Amino acid sequence: MSVQERRHEIDLDQIKLALQKRERKFLRPLIDELQPYDVGQIFFQLEGVYRSHFLGMLYAEEIAELLEEMDAEDQQEILTNLSAEKTSRVLNRMSSDDAADLFGEMEESNVQTLLKSMERDEADKVRALLHYPEDTAGGKMTLEYVSVYDTYTVEEVIQYLRREAPTAETVYYVYVIDADDRLVGVVSLRELLIAQPHTPITDIMYERIISVPVEMDQEEVARIMERYDFLAIPVVDDEKRLLGIITVDDVIDVLIEEAQEDIAKLSAVGQTEMDVITHPFASARRRIPWLLLLLLIGMLTASILSTFEETIDKVAALAFFMPMIAGMTGNTGTQSLALVIRGLANGQLTRDRYWQIMRQEGVVGVIIGFVCSLLIIGIVTLFLGNLYLGLVVGGSMLLTLIIGTLAGTLIPLILHLLKVDPTVASGPLITTLNDVFSLLVYFGFATLFLQYLL
Repeated sequence: MSVQERRHEIDLDQIKLALQKRERKFLRPLIDELQPYDVGQIFFQLEGVYRSHFLGMLYAEEIAELLEEMDAEDQQEILTNLSAEKTSRVLNRMSSDDAADLFGEMEESNVQTLLKSMERDEADKVRALLHYPEDTAGGKMTLEYVSVYDTYTVEEVIQYLRREAPTAETVYYVYVIDADDRLVGVVSLRELLIAQPHTPITDIMYERIISVPVEMDQEEVARIMERYDFLAIPVVDDEKRLLGIITVDDVIDVLIEEAQEDIAKLSAVGQTEMDVITHPFASARRRIPWLLLLLLIGMLTASILSTFEETIDKVAALAFFMPMIAGMTGNTGTQSLALVIRGLANGQLTRDRYWQIMRQEGVVGVIIGFVCSLLIIGIVTLFLGNLYLGLVVGGSMLLTLIIGTLAGTLIPLILHLLKVDPTVASGPLITTLNDVFSLLVYFGFATLFLQYLL
């Protein structure tokens, strides 16, 4: 049964009635079968006092799991419906990295109050994580992992794993450290289960460890985990001491966050504009600089048209194809831009391959240009009976498609070389610049061969 079908079976009125009567026997079996996300959906469909009563039916561990699935705004809504004592118990049961992310959205005074209410060991873990910038490996790592010393045998590791597994975020990997806490190896749960009990852990551990430094950017960490298909990756300091691990669920969040940021920049609306509901003045303030820039470029386009006013007056048919030329140029530029941004983001497009991508897109532009120009020459000649007009339109399209493709490739590469985020080379900017190029070429061709068009 799908999640959607299961959700439809939940009778909200029946849940409200059970909450009024404090019928725990009815609600607990329902809650036990639901995932944290579905429990959260019930909570947000309830209103007023029903919300606090519903949370009262949940164990601290369940509320902790619920908070870990929510965004910052929903987390605050849940916390406001908890007592101070239960909030403390919930925070103690949250993963240290999720608790640190939660505190990162709060005011400092509230953070300190909540930290003081937590158990000392749990609070110390969160404080350690808050020390690192949010968008680094240190800011994304968790301290709930399993590590053993290199003097252990397989049997000792398994016994230790049984004790520590309930508090670990993942047990698929066991990390091996030396007496100075330096990471010396890693062993998978599968290898532990098939090894003989008295085998030294050093005999089965994998010593060529792929780890990340604590200061590495979160996007680079995500690329490494994607490259090797890891479920978790260790985080180390400059002396290779094990500090924590980053799990795949946190990497998925990073990929989504980075993708949303890039989409926002490509659309020239700003990163925070990805939140649909925002203050109108804040939204307008982020958009206006981009729109003013595009407006100025648009005025340049208008001045170009005025320069060729005489040409347009003499051959009115030229105006019919103007939107097509500009649109096709913008489209090819945006396609190349998307390809380059993706290559830069996933690390495939390194500096030594810049010339290769420029040459590739140049050839692509020539091929697309020839196909489209031949097609438009045939259409114009057939339907308008004017071969010269077809040649002007087709020749213009050939050149502008090559220019548009190269512009969409070159601009993000130049920005990347200048240490500027290439996603600021947004789609609207590329499209507007290509409008200028395409109109210059189109009407320049038309003016050059005007005697044949009359």
